[in-house]
This record gives sequence, C-alpha cells and structure tokens, in this order.
Amino acid sequence: MSNHSELWKSQKWKKLRQNLFRLQKRVYKAVRAGDLKKARSLQKLILKSRAAQLLAVRQVTQLNKGKKTAGIDGKSSLNYRQRMELVEALNDYGHDWHHSRLREVPIKKKNGKIRMLKIPTIADRAWQCLVKFALEPAHEATFSGNSYGFRTGRCAQDVQKRLFLHLKSDKNGINKRIIELDIKKCFDRISHDSIMDRLIAPACLKQGIFRCLKAGINPEFPEQGTPQGGVVSPLLANIALNGIENIHTSLRYADDMVFILKPKDDANKILQKVKEFLADRGMEISEEKTKLTKTTDGFDFLGWKFRNRKDGKFSCIPSEENHRTIRKKIKSVINSSNYGAKVKAKKLAPIVRGWRNYHSSCDMSSSRDSLWFMRKTANRKFRKEKKVNRYKANELCDKAFPKVGYKQNQHVNVKGTKSPYDGDLVYWSNRNSRLYSDATSNALKKQNHSCGHCGLKFTEDESVHLHHVDGNHDNWSKSNLLAVHQSCHQQIHWSTPKGKDT
Repeated sequence: MSNHSELWKSQKWKKLRQNLFRLQKRVYKAVRAGDLKKARSLQKLILKSRAAQLLAVRQVTQLNKGKKTAGIDGKSSLNYRQRMELVEALNDYGHDWHHSRLREVPIKKKNGKIRMLKIPTIADRAWQCLVKFALEPAHEATFSGNSYGFRTGRCAQDVQKRLFLHLKSDKNGINKRIIELDIKKCFDRISHDSIMDRLIAPACLKQGIFRCLKAGINPEFPEQGTPQGGVVSPLLANIALNGIENIHTSLRYADDMVFILKPKDDANKILQKVKEFLADRGMEISEEKTKLTKTTDGFDFLGWKFRNRKDGKFSCIPSEENHRTIRKKIKSVINSSNYGAKVKAKKLAPIVRGWRNYHSSCDMSSSRDSLWFMRKTANRKFRKEKKVNRYKANELCDKAFPKVGYKQNQHVNVKGTKSPYDGDLVYWSNRNSRLYSDATSNALKKQNHSCGHCGLKFTEDESVHLHHVDGNHDNWSKSNLLAVHQSCHQQIHWSTPKGKDT
C-alpha cells in the first residue's frame, strides 16, 4: 500500500494538467476550423493519454463532491492501489468500455414527486470523466453564447447580468415579456438518437456513450433519457439542446430557459418553433409550468426574483423559494442537539458565505436578505448553552454569519462565445479570480491570479482554496493566506505529519 501511496502522491500533477490542456486546446481549435477528422484523432489521443487517465481517476476519487457515493458495486472509495489499478483499466479498456448497471436513489422533488438519481460505479464515473475530457472541448467550440448551465468557465451570475442588460430601463425592459420555459422531464426524455447524431467523437467513443445511455434507461422509454447522476450527463443534455437559443432572444441554463419578448413579438409563434425543436429530440413543453409573464409582474429564475419596477428600474433579489431553502438549512444546524454552539458556528459559516456569495450581485439591503432574523435566532440559541455569555454569543454569530460585500449587477459577463479551451490564459485566470471575494480575492491579486503551490493559472473548473501557511485557521492575516487549487491544497497537507487523504 505504501508504494502505491507514494506513487500516487509523487505524480507530477502540474505537468499532467498542462499535457491534457494542450490536447484539449488542439481539439477546440480543430473543431473551430471545421477539421473534424483531426479533432476525432486528437480525441483518441486524449483517451489513451496517461495524463488524462490519472486526472480522471483523481477527479472522481478526490475532487468531486459525490466522491464518497457508492454505485451498484457498493464501493464508496478507492485506496491508492485501487486507484492505480483503475488507471490501468482505463488504459486497457477505455476505448471499448462496458458500463455497469446504475444504482437508483429516489430524490423527492419540490412538488412532492419522486425523481430517480442514477449513480454509476466509481470506475464508470472515471471513464465518463475521461470521456468528458475528450468531448467537452469539441462541443465548446460549437455551443451558443447564450447557453450557460453546466459549462466550464460560465455560471448562473452570467445569466443574471445578461437579464439586467436586456431588461434595464434604457432597453425598454418595462414593456417586455418573458416566456418561462419548462421542459417536461428533460433528462428522462432526451432521444438517444438525437445525442448520437450530434456527437463529435470517434466511433469507439460513440459506442461507449451509447452503452452508457442504455445502462440507465427507463423500461417504458428504452430509446430516451440520460442518467441523472453521471459525470457526462449534463454535457450530453447540452449537446442535445444546443441550438434552441437561436429560435429567439433567450438565455439557457441547462434545461432552464427564458425567452425575452418585445411588445411586437408573437409568443405563440415562438412556442410553436420551440415545440418543433424539442419534438425532434424526443421532448415536449410542460404546458402547466410554461408561462408568459410581464416583467413588471416579476419572475423567478435560478434562485432570483427579477422584476422591472413601475419606474422602469430593474430589480433582482433572492427568490422566496431560495429564501425558504437557506432558512431551512440554517435552522437544521441551529436546532441540532448533536453539537455545541462553537461547532454550530463553524458549520453555519460556509453555508451562509456560499449563499451570500451566490447573491453578491443582488440588492441585499433588506432585513430579510441580510439574514438578520436568522442571526438573532442563532444568538438566542447560543446563549442558552453553558459557558456562552452575551459577548461570546455575539462573537460566535460573527463567525457563523460572515459578511460578504454585495452590489447589484456588479458581475462581469463572459465575453460572447469564449471558452477556457481557447488558450487565452490571461483572460480566464483574471475572470475566474473575479468570481471570488474578500480574503480569497486579495490573495489571488497578490499572487497574480496563479496557484501559490503549482504556479498554474486558475483556468480549470476546479475551486480555489485558501491555505493557512502556519496551520492556524484563526490567523487570517494576508501574509498567512495562500490561494491554491483544491487538489494542490490536498498535496500540501499530504506532506505534513497530520495530513491525510480526503
């Protein structure tokens, strides 16, 4: 085990990332130039690339949020020897992969209905990640500039800012209407043929994707659906839906979409074109959820409430449903009897900070949006515990509810159809750095938007971590903070006596 452990930890991950990115950039440029034969040849190289295979295994076993989720084989983690064995399996069988069955986990939806999450094994997830490395740059070269969901280098805040640009007062937003489009069971109804016909991939990779799709089918619809829970599933959905944005002025985030109508636009004609587009891909509109809304009445999208006030000014605040969700999360921690006030404050901090960061381009000035009532409840609960006086409770609340600056419409949009695979490292590292705030933002500026451990720019779809140089997590002085890749953070702690694999 120790030999495999040292072999895994001694991998030159910086060099491996550079090697993979070099191939992906070439795939992207080949497709942009219309040379699909060259692109497919390069995709085969990615499948056989040792760098891609190692990075795929690391991604699903160390970095992904669902890394501890077991598939049908019951394995929820791999030791170092098993990781190296999986790398060899990808090398030997990646070009002719046979997908295992999927473990089905029922998830309750907001409307009370059940959605089935279909989870692949760790090995299948690693293969899907390897395939995504090859497929994504090819299709990023073809995707619409109005598509944002589950795409590297793009985020929900891009949609938020684009809506502001479409609906602000000098764009006559007060007289516009919105079609809130809902696709009925989108992931469950996508036609397999529509995906296969649009895939830019060599024959061996297409065969593997076909087997992947068939592994997660619903017996009632054997020719439809992508398994929700797979690494490559969001990309396949984007491939199938690509082009719907060209029907009319619109913004799409995965299967969530809004069409922006001027007073003269005919909503029925637009919806008819959408129906024809979706029918060709085995899908249909949900008539009861799709609606036409005046911008002055407001509409919810991606966790925000957008509205043009009667004076014409644009407003964006967290939606009621989004508020209910964050209150529920905070209450579950505050009311827990499993741990004390200090631990509760530590658990609340990332929840609150994450929520405030997501809404940092909103108007967060109201007492509701400041979470004032939730903080007051937490303070009262903390003071009921022994050894927690008023001053200690206030101190814990400061930690539990960290401040994050906000300014409506401050987000800077990604330019047009730009992609991280276009090789413009300066643009993407600077842009990715702007997505962070406060201490992380300061560390990134100090380090010229490069990782403090490996020196690479932050161009990948990997989160930035703050490393405390002296190991004291209460020391937040600027000289003690280092912005690093998530994986680099793990490597740093491996090299310390108390470090452990996460």
